[in-house]
Amino acid sequence: MAVSVALLMAPAPSRAGEPTDQVRGAIDRVLEILKKKDLQGKERRVERRTLLREEISKAFDFNEMAKRSLGPAWRQRTPEERKEYVAIFRQVLENSYLGKVEAYQGEKIRYVKDSVEEGRIATVETLIVTGKGQEIPLNYRMMKEKSDWRVYDVIIEEISLVNNYRSQFAGILQRSSFQDLLARLREMVKASEPGSGSRK
Repeated sequence: MAVSVALLMAPAPSRAGEPTDQVRGAIDRVLEILKKKDLQGKERRVERRTLLREEISKAFDFNEMAKRSLGPAWRQRTPEERKEYVAIFRQVLENSYLGKVEAYQGEKIRYVKDSVEEGRIATVETLIVTGKGQEIPLNYRMMKEKSDWRVYDVIIEEISLVNNYRSQFAGILQRSSFQDLLARLREMVKASEPGSGSRK
């Protein structure tokens, strides 16, 4: 859920470094799409989601997130299995995010600070401010690729999205096969697709 919550918020003005600026830019573009009157309603859902997918693909490093979510089991996979896993895992994250984005209710975000380690790893610290004034800490872990910073993990209230998935997937792999894990992920994707009856 952290990914979906993370990019829903309208940014408050603040001074920040390059990683924060890129997170802010992604948020602005997502909100622009959500506010377009010609993209409102269920009948425009497919078109709206296509545009949203394009924006989040620029903000997130899905390959890195997929690799980290599988943990040590990643090394045991063939190139073909890795490719298939990345594609399905990406769909899981995107659909979770899209469902939450479309339920946006005007939450705000306050940028606290960002820090850069060794020039290519950064943490952007933020606070989500709910309608009731509750502040929820949410941090983005980012990696620099050429001139762009891309998110590879989101930490909400000190819980890592990637670590949470890795723990779940490790438990599944201890009890069953990698193909069983892929099958479960496909079911998650199917349940979150438009027309499935799911609200996620």
